[in-house]
Amino acid sequence: MSEYVRDTRIVYSESAKRYTDLVGTTVSSRFEAEQDRTVLRTFAEIAGPGAPVLDAGCGVGRVTRFLADAGLEPTGLDIASGMIDQAQTAHPDLRFATADLAHLPIADKTVKGVAYWYSIITTPPDHLNHIWDELRRVLTSTGVALIAFQSGAGEPCTRSKAYGTQTDLTLFRHRSEQVRDGLASRSLRIRSITTRQPIFDHEDSDQTFIIAER
Repeated sequence: MSEYVRDTRIVYSESAKRYTDLVGTTVSSRFEAEQDRTVLRTFAEIAGPGAPVLDAGCGVGRVTRFLADAGLEPTGLDIASGMIDQAQTAHPDLRFATADLAHLPIADKTVKGVAYWYSIITTPPDHLNHIWDELRRVLTSTGVALIAFQSGAGEPCTRSKAYGTQTDLTLFRHRSEQVRDGLASRSLRIRSITTRQPIFDHEDSDQTFIIAER
């Protein structure tokens, strides 16, 4: 297991209860702007009613719940077992499992959509291609992807003893051009790229949302 994957697993597992208490278990106007929720709704509309989709890096299942309420059949995946425990407790009617974004426990060409809602931010820029390879593998021939992330010039931001744990965690503000090109190189057509400025107290960088289709 890569060091960055290990640190991500440790930090988010150990801070899962604290994270749940802070942000809650559903998408809300406290943490998602109307523009953000519109992007999620667009993703759901493209995937279509009843479509099997993944919430890749689901945390406590906030977006998984949103996608289910939008009429999809989501499965939430996360590297941190603590997050999965919180998600399953909050949403017992939904499916969750532990998984590495670069090694999805999903058969080839079996999901109509994959949402990465701020889940690539712990992956170094030069490792993103592993995620895109898995995305292409699991998507159907008419699949759709949504990627949301804090954007910048690819710079790292290390949080010492992240989220009250004893483990440091490095986050990355990815270049939107690199994410776009990585998707395009895997036969995904870019449908939209939208960026908004930080508006919430916890935001200190631009937020970018990319929707791409097979």
